[in-house]
Amino acid sequence: MTASTTIEEQSHMTHPAISNLTPLEKASLVSGESFWRTTTIEHAGIEGAMLTDGPHGIRLQGSDSGEDHLGIADSAPATAFPTGSALGSSWDVSLLEEIGTALGVEARYLGVDILLGPGVNMKRSPLCGRNFEYFSEDPRHAGVLGAAWVRGIQTQGVGASVKHFAANNQETKRMTVSAEVDERTLREIYFPAFERIVTEADPATVMCSYNRINGVLSSQNKWLLTDVLRGDWGFAGYVVSDWAAVQDPAAALAAGLDLEMPPLGNGSEPALLKAIDDGLLTESALEQAVSRILTVHDRLRAHRGPVKKPDLDAHHALARRAASASSVLLTNDNILPLERDSADAIAVIGELARTPRYQGAGSSHIHPTRLDSAIDAINASTTRPVTFAAGYHLDGRTDRDLVTEALRVAEGASVVVLFLGLPDGDESEGFDREHIDLPYAQLELAAELATTDTPIVVVLSNGGVVDLGPVVDKASAILELWLGGQASGSAAADVLFGIAEPGGRLAETIPNKLADNPAHLNWPGDDSVLYGERAYIGYRWYDAREMDVRFPFGHGLSYTTFEYSDLQVVVPDPQSPHVTVRVTVTNTGKRDGSEVVQLYVAPHSGRVDRPVRELRGFEKVMIPAGQHKVVELELSDRDFAYWGKQGWTVDPGDYTIEVGPSSRSLPLTEVVTLDVPLLRDPLTGDSTIAEWLADPVGSPLMKEMLAVAMEGSAVPATDDVFKLAADVTLSTFVSFGGGDQDGVVTALERAVAEAGAALPASR
Repeated sequence: MTASTTIEEQSHMTHPAISNLTPLEKASLVSGESFWRTTTIEHAGIEGAMLTDGPHGIRLQGSDSGEDHLGIADSAPATAFPTGSALGSSWDVSLLEEIGTALGVEARYLGVDILLGPGVNMKRSPLCGRNFEYFSEDPRHAGVLGAAWVRGIQTQGVGASVKHFAANNQETKRMTVSAEVDERTLREIYFPAFERIVTEADPATVMCSYNRINGVLSSQNKWLLTDVLRGDWGFAGYVVSDWAAVQDPAAALAAGLDLEMPPLGNGSEPALLKAIDDGLLTESALEQAVSRILTVHDRLRAHRGPVKKPDLDAHHALARRAASASSVLLTNDNILPLERDSADAIAVIGELARTPRYQGAGSSHIHPTRLDSAIDAINASTTRPVTFAAGYHLDGRTDRDLVTEALRVAEGASVVVLFLGLPDGDESEGFDREHIDLPYAQLELAAELATTDTPIVVVLSNGGVVDLGPVVDKASAILELWLGGQASGSAAADVLFGIAEPGGRLAETIPNKLADNPAHLNWPGDDSVLYGERAYIGYRWYDAREMDVRFPFGHGLSYTTFEYSDLQVVVPDPQSPHVTVRVTVTNTGKRDGSEVVQLYVAPHSGRVDRPVRELRGFEKVMIPAGQHKVVELELSDRDFAYWGKQGWTVDPGDYTIEVGPSSRSLPLTEVVTLDVPLLRDPLTGDSTIAEWLADPVGSPLMKEMLAVAMEGSAVPATDDVFKLAADVTLSTFVSFGGGDQDGVVTALERAVAEAGAALPASR
């Protein structure tokens, strides 16, 4: 089905098995048969489907009992790939698709039909406990990478479940909180990643979130699940609830939710059948949900080849490559890469080098097929003497003996590689972080090591950003590994010694301090949380306020250098918002390396306030030393648009095209002028004076007619009075003058309508 298929057309698509089902059997198909499996009805040829957690590995529990949802018990061994925060930093579309394909192979082998991922919620605040699962603070970035992940896994006949739809940006009171957010912000920030994945990758399912949006549960939100998801975007799959997100099964089904997971209590069948008997739910709505579920499962199975045994060695190698491609070199005083062959000793300090933290806690917790430690990988990668000291306890206890040992080891080495990071208990599904600080014991250790003459290379393991203020001045280099999966230890060694490059760039801003974050004063709310920052999350906020940050969105150093040149911006037709951007990127260093070319669009003045710049395209390119590549990126109407009263709106005027390696480093710019017609908002007596003044047709007409109609009144129609009364409606303003309110307003409404629906092509 295409995006042009209407909701009415979808409602008439009936699966052939439905004619063989009783009402009770139909009702049984829209909730799970067990915690992870949908219902099987053998006489009708309906095979249940297995759903299980992801998204960075397969978490298939040994029992389908539904116990231990948070993953404490063993699950089947599976490759633990880097988490979302790491993969987001890769900016590598082909890598995400490759990982999706590998996940599909493992899922098929384990009998999984639907893998619950990817998570594409925005990183509204660094405090969100689940940020490690999400890609980015930018919807374009998250949508492009999420679509690649979905394409990859679904090539294997395994369905994706894009989550958590929508505005699920905190764990605090996630089951009950209402996200109070205006439609423009939803459409521009919190919806686009989902929209891109739906329209470009055709995911099997979308998972609704727990929370309310403007007071309405996501699971019962018809506007969200039917009008937007299916009506606007043409979604052809089925909507599954997050586990235990449904409070009223009949209301959820009527709103557009298809599958309730898991079955609760005695199941939802009695409630659904009673709602049909009472006229609160139609049987056709039930059949429609059943048809969607069965059609998706049929489609997935029809595209499957033979089950293949996963090549776990190859998948581990892929996880290793992905971890290095996702690592972000934040600072480097020319100390990295380290020499592999030398008599100078390396001191590896930090318990995290021996006991890696490579994934987050909660429903995504994976039982890895193997696990590499950094200390073992470093020893295997170099002929240099390597010494080790734990330095701290992972539980945060201070231990003077460990610090003393670390100082002794550091003083006998030519370089310290210091592993720092967050413990499991600091970030997880189910609760939010209280701060963004590294553990006190680790910071104290770093401070004492800095008193030695030995240079320090810091390697970080964390799912969400941390405050690097106490570390940045003490380190000669900082390498952010995120939660890099089961091969992160080997990847750390690869990058430290230059076997691989640090290929990542930040997909979220690292602020100077937590209080700088735009959501800080509206976090986490109580029964509701106000998204008062509107579209200004992440770099959009910091750039609008011209605020210093620790490291900007898109930042990341390389082991080589790049030069940007020859920006070409081609606008075939200024009356159509379609632009081709070309830029030459030259590797001016002595090593091969990859660069992430980032394209931002910066609107000039307009009718609404807009972010200073927004990411509108990117491409990761590998360029051999001394060579160059021409990168071409396309911009379309949505890249210049904002969500207005009449939907997506492109205003005529000037836009700056900015290209470079980060949101704060954009060396090439060019201004383009779009002469598109200006989509006018309807003007009525209920429109404000400011709205009339902002309309190039309405403004002169209003001034001319009111100057005559209100001549001699106590409220003259002058510019000074218009300014004072900017927020007053036209009808109220006219009434102040004691004139013929209805006659003047009607005449103005008629005049502006007759003047034409479109403005001249230029402003």
